[in-house]
Amino acid sequence: MIVGVPKEIKNKENRVGMVIAGVRALTSAGHKVIVQKNAGVGAGISDEDYRKAGANILESAKEIYEKSEMIMKVKEPLPDEIPLLREGQILYTYLHLAADERLTKALMERKIIGIAYETIQSLDGTLPLLAPMSAVAGRMATQIGASYLQHDHGGKGMLLGGVTGVDRARVVVLGGGVVGVNAAKMAVGLGAQVTILDTNMNRLDYLADIFGNEITTLYSNSEQIEKAVVHADLVIGAVLVPGAKAPKLVTRDMVSRMQPGGVIVDVAVDQGGSVETCRPTSHEHPTYAVDGVIHYAVPNMPGAVPRTSTYALTNVTLKYALLIANHGWKGAITKDQALWKGVNVASGKCVYQTVADDLGLPFEPLRV
Repeated sequence: MIVGVPKEIKNKENRVGMVIAGVRALTSAGHKVIVQKNAGVGAGISDEDYRKAGANILESAKEIYEKSEMIMKVKEPLPDEIPLLREGQILYTYLHLAADERLTKALMERKIIGIAYETIQSLDGTLPLLAPMSAVAGRMATQIGASYLQHDHGGKGMLLGGVTGVDRARVVVLGGGVVGVNAAKMAVGLGAQVTILDTNMNRLDYLADIFGNEITTLYSNSEQIEKAVVHADLVIGAVLVPGAKAPKLVTRDMVSRMQPGGVIVDVAVDQGGSVETCRPTSHEHPTYAVDGVIHYAVPNMPGAVPRTSTYALTNVTLKYALLIANHGWKGAITKDQALWKGVNVASGKCVYQTVADDLGLPFEPLRV
């Protein structure tokens, strides 16, 4: 199979879809890898590094898409990339379709095979290709929130951990999954008062066990969310429903009752966001204020730390890339049920139930 790796074109996105180990693994298995010129520079991988590993370097994205049977990248295709996709081509990347009707319909019209990293799901319910980026985004959320609480960035002028004799900042984390746990680890490490809300009591028990008295755990309902959010200095939205739009948990009224200079970091923005007042921003213009509360809602947060996040991501994507290349997408999904769940669109049809439901599209079960 010919596997193509284009350069990412999303704003300030410096990750790349494949590292040197991936090139070596695929070429050793008899496949061909083509990489767009300078695709890996942001992650510290040169064209010469790729060549030495066995990849061919092509000048343009157009060439990559024309020659590839499978496109392996990091972020969803942008409008300039959609026309480059062709019928039957495999697109293996993060898609987040439930929050993007335009993109979903475009991929269906192109009749590509869209395999989404974020919906590949193991039998135990875990999301192995989402987990590393969730860990990165969770840790970044606290780091970024702490920065924007500084007065010079428009915040209250608070240090998360305070100092002796001064209150610590109150950090509220909505969701106790991978994002939430990593956000909490960072916040606890910096000395903040941390509260985590979740609807899964088993998860809350687990969090109480690993953090002990360093955090407060609350069952997530509208009353508890309201009480926590209106008194928070930093709110981190870390809610995930696999493949679906994020539920709107924080209302505009709650935001208006937060103190001016408070900060909201909504990691769930790539799935529509869990905060009513959040809208997608970019690394170039990452924040805006609503009622004096700073909102940070960059959909590709890990793109700001491309070296860490590229290697963390490709550690988990390569296994399935090899499976697809070795057996074709139909053969691969019959061999691995986790990968089966990754297929969102195929041959002009929406084959992932949650995406279809959220977008009001006809759903057709995947058949091979």
